[in-house]
This record gives sequence, structure tokens and C-alpha cells, in this order.
Amino acid sequence: MYWLRLWRIGLLILWYRLDTLVPWSSLPWWVRWLSIGRFFLPNPRTPGPVRLRRFFESLGPVFVKFGQILSTRRDLYPGEYADELVELQDRVPPFPGDRAAAVVREGLGKPVEEAFRAFDRTPLASASIAQVHAATLHDGSDVVVKIIRPDIEKTIRKDLAWMNAFASLLANVPEARRLRPVEVVRDFEQTIIDELDLLREAANTTHLQRNFEGSDLLYVPDVYWDYCSRKVMVMERIHGLPIDEIVQLRAAGVDMKALAERGVEIFFTQVFRDSFFHADMHAGNVFVSTEEPTRPRYIAIDCGIVGTLAEEDQHYLAMNLLAFFNRDYHKVARLHVESGWVPKDTPVHHFEQAIRAVCEPIFARPLKDISFGLLLVRLFQVARRFNMEVQPQLVLLQKTLLNIEGLGRQLYPELDLWQTAKPFMEKWLRERISLRRTVRSLRDQMPFLLERAPEWPYHVERMVKALGEPPRTNTDFQVNLPRRSSVPGVLLTAIGAGLAAWGDHVDNELLLYGGLGLAGVAGLLTLGHLLRSS
Repeated sequence: MYWLRLWRIGLLILWYRLDTLVPWSSLPWWVRWLSIGRFFLPNPRTPGPVRLRRFFESLGPVFVKFGQILSTRRDLYPGEYADELVELQDRVPPFPGDRAAAVVREGLGKPVEEAFRAFDRTPLASASIAQVHAATLHDGSDVVVKIIRPDIEKTIRKDLAWMNAFASLLANVPEARRLRPVEVVRDFEQTIIDELDLLREAANTTHLQRNFEGSDLLYVPDVYWDYCSRKVMVMERIHGLPIDEIVQLRAAGVDMKALAERGVEIFFTQVFRDSFFHADMHAGNVFVSTEEPTRPRYIAIDCGIVGTLAEEDQHYLAMNLLAFFNRDYHKVARLHVESGWVPKDTPVHHFEQAIRAVCEPIFARPLKDISFGLLLVRLFQVARRFNMEVQPQLVLLQKTLLNIEGLGRQLYPELDLWQTAKPFMEKWLRERISLRRTVRSLRDQMPFLLERAPEWPYHVERMVKALGEPPRTNTDFQVNLPRRSSVPGVLLTAIGAGLAAWGDHVDNELLLYGGLGLAGVAGLLTLGHLLRSS
């Protein structure tokens, strides 16, 4: 069976004439010899991107999933290929309900009749990795049961082995090496293996739900942890309209402009406030509650793929986007070097010129017509010429942003993404450097700081003496105990910081700024005392 799979892949490569997409002369001699039959095949009339999509569809769900991942790597592949691969859909027939019941029994340790009051053996939906069934718990709660396909892991690992082999082969072809085939397959392997663990998805769902608790922007259904395992996940059944059902949404009186703008707000909230974003927000995973048509609420499901950003990445991304739309390309180039996204020895002025050449044609259009996602794509393409290694979280961000833009403009074609996003980013940057944020950080570190408070005078005095005295050798170094007269100042500093932290917690500005003032004055007096006494 293993070699039959390879034989089928080889035949389909020739059937769809994918050999024409790679320079023939650059292939290893043994590959050219094995593919000698290509000379007897007619020249293809169908465009290359279409043939590649049909190739993935013919090989089944794992390759379809791989094609979907490739469609997000616009920084590596020509746009026409990415556009065509976006059309890949999981057209996978469902597996029998009896087999689904068997997986539930294996995952939960009890039969479906014991676990649920009712279990519908006809699936609600079927995809490449899992399918979903409706059920009712014994307490009357309506739920959906997500079940991993039987034996799918074996199929995935076999196909991954062949993908890695083909990627290694392509990596030896100079024209294909720039597409980084080994890196792409490795990223895909990590993504698809993570999707096989439904406990991971359940944890992601709970985390996203907690981030939007009490919000009227996004609703995330409850997870029933007592009914979850690696292959089975039970969650609350939601009721809403699919996001791409435009006619039904309008018939329900939904404010389409508000719906599009709230979608953008949700995305930027996830990225900049929470640093945790749903990275698979295509139309099948997003629904809309129509209970309040003027303030429509999103419903998100399927959190198998999520992205996170480091605090530094958040900061540089926001600064980059603001600099882009202000056409400050020198700042964009400098930020890339400072963030480490490109090597430190990158000539900033050369990088700036390359960015300007790519971006100025984009800004020739009205601001509302400019695509954030495509701007990031262009940025990554230019930066790669300067040896930028695009990090996985940035690729996920780019993919998600493209999805959000596509949905937003499908809902409301006049959506001005920049007008919606700019105030949010500016507010986030102001808060990032605000006094209140400093106080919050101090409050979080206060237990550790108070624990070490008795040692502060000793360390400060050592620092002051080190600045004013010649270096000591190890033989004449002696420990100086803290001066008793500096201890009250340290305690007052700690008390002031504590008052400020408490003021921030209870939203009392008098305590907040009064405590900061006390801490600052006491700290300066203590430092001055130590300087004089040294």
C-alpha cells in the first residue's frame, strides 16, 4: 500500500503535467529518467495553478489541507497560485455513524447511550480531519460532538513522509529552493498534528472564551470538559447564521457596516490586547447572532489553529503599520532592523528604497481600497530579499488578516479597514507607554519586590560605592551592611508603590498618583542619602 500511494502520486504528477511547473534541466538525472513518459503526453492547456489545485483534490484530504496551507504563503508563491488554492474545499464524504459511536466509546470510556441522552448518528458536517454530530446531554443541554476520523493519523503520517521526501528533492533544485519546501512541509506537519489533538483545541476554545467574557463582540461556546479526550470534543451547540450567508443576514435586518467593522475590531483586539488570535477564521468557522441586528455578535468555533505574538512583535507590528500608512519608509526599515526581523547589518537606506518601490503604487489608490493583508505580503516578499526569516506567527497573522479582510469586504464593500483599525492601534500604543500600564506592571511584581525590600539599601550602596571607588580585587572585597538610616526611605518607597498599585486596582486616581509621588520622592531621597554618605 505504501508504494501504491507513491505510484499514484507519480501518475497524477504526470496526468496534471506538474512537471511543466519545474525547470526540467534542473532536476536530478534519475528523476528525468523515471519521468521519460512525459515526452509522450500532450502539452497542457489548463493554467498551472488550476492543475495544481486539481492535483491536491485528487489525492484526498491530507493533500487538500496542505494546499490550503500553501494558499496562505503568499510571501513565497506567486499570487495566481495562492488565489487558486484558496478554492480548495474539504469535499470529504462522512464516515458511518456506527464508527463515530465506536470512536466516542474509545475516547470517553463508555458507549454513546450512556454518555448522552440522544446521539444523532447522521453527521451535521464532515471535514478532512473530523466530523460533527448533534447530541443531547442527560441534563437536556444541546451539544455538538466533534470526532476525529478513524485511522486518519496513519494516513496523515504516511502522506507526510512522502511530502517530506518530495520537499527534500525540491530543495536540491535551485529554482525551487527559494520556495523553502522543507520549511513549508515542516510547518504543515506541526499544524496538522496539532489539529489531531482535540484536548488542545478545547483548551484554545476556553482561553478565547475567557478573553471575551462579558463582551458583546464575540461569543465562544462552552466546552464540556468531562466529555473531552484527544479524539472527542463536546461543546455547546450554537445557533446563528453563517457569516457568508449575505442574503439571509440582510433579511434578518443585520447592520452590515457594523458587522464588518466589529469583525475588524475583534481581530485587532485578539492580536494587540490578548496576543492570542483565532487563526482559522474562514466562513465555515464564523457565525452571526441576529438577536440584536444593529449590534450583531460574532460566534467563533473550531479553535484548532491559533496564533500568538510576543510583546516585542506586537509593538513592532503596530509601529510598522502606522509608519506604513504615514509613508514613513525609513522608519519601517529601521523598525525591521531593530526588531531582528532582518539581519542587524542590513543597509537601512537600501531596505528603505526597496520598500518604497513596492508600496508607493499601493498608496496610489484610495485608502479604503488598500489591503492590509496584501501589504504584509509585499512587506514579507521584500524583506525576504534581505534575508528575513518569516516567523510562523507572522505567517498566521497574515493569513488571518487576509481572511478578515475578505469577509469584511464581502459583508460591506465600502469597508475602510484603516479607518477602523488606526484608532485602535494608536490607543494600544498610548496605553503601552502610559503611566497606568507601568503601575499595573509594578503591581504584578510587587510581591517579589517587597520580599527583596530589606536588601535594597545594600545593593544600592554597593552600586554607589562601585561608581566612586577603584575596582577591588577579590582579596580585599568586603561586604557592607545597609545603613539603618536608609531603611525608612526604602519602606516609604515600597508603601508608595503599593498605594499606587491599589489605586490602579480600584480605579482611584488620587491613590494612584499620590502613591507614585510618594514612591518617587522617597526613592530619590534615599538615593541622595546613600550618595552623600558614600
